[in-house]
Amino acid sequence: MWIEKIEVDRKNAERFYVHLVKESGDKQIVSVDQDVLIEYRMRKGMMLTAAQCEEMMKKDHEKQAYKMALRFLAYRMRSKQEVVDYLKKRDIDVRTIEQVIAKLQQERYIDDEQFAHAYVQTQVNTTMKGPYVIYKELMDKGISEDMIAQAMERYTEDMQRDKAIKWVEKINKQSKKRSHQEQKAYIAQLLHMKGFPSHIVEMAKQHMIADDGAEWEALVYYGEKAHRRYEKYDRYTYEQKIKQALYRKGFSLSLIEKFLEQKKEE
Repeated sequence: MWIEKIEVDRKNAERFYVHLVKESGDKQIVSVDQDVLIEYRMRKGMMLTAAQCEEMMKKDHEKQAYKMALRFLAYRMRSKQEVVDYLKKRDIDVRTIEQVIAKLQQERYIDDEQFAHAYVQTQVNTTMKGPYVIYKELMDKGISEDMIAQAMERYTEDMQRDKAIKWVEKINKQSKKRSHQEQKAYIAQLLHMKGFPSHIVEMAKQHMIADDGAEWEALVYYGEKAHRRYEKYDRYTYEQKIKQALYRKGFSLSLIEKFLEQKKEE
């Protein structure tokens, strides 16, 4: 086959349409990247074998996948697994992905060790996540356990404690309708969900200061709700149900008794 003409793709200046004429006289148009055009020194009238044409198309496929990966990497650093998954979703074959990844690694566009360190630093600086959550996120991105362990050294125990305490302060400001004990349990559950280890959670809980005023306000809030629910019962049953309801909320018996005494006086 031979090249009848070559023209620029008007929608993409980096690609060219190559018009081929086969020995049978049939014509075919293929689209190739400018780098492939230059590499094969394609020109009008040039003869091509079927093998050369097939090789050329493979090269073009690799070039497209490579540029696709570069665009994906342009927004932020990515792990090797993220790039592989991205190319798979775009139906790039395994062999081409392997070649593209090898080239990107050689050119240092992909470096999982550097990525892991940068990812941990970013998460520590910009989020309130605990170490276990960040560890899992890196695992999901295909980073090896050894690399994660090294990168996680950036997230010191002091940093973890400070973030956990900030969570305590944030929740204390938001929540006014919990007993002190219930608040401690809630915060512990939250910190575990956010990925903080148990000893950090215990440290953070020690920074919770009981507020007698807030405690009484919360008790009255739930006490009034319980009162409306149980006021139809006889006095003994009413008081027992009130005590049970408020005790389950974590309020002390002395405060519950104080509430019941006030209700008697009303």
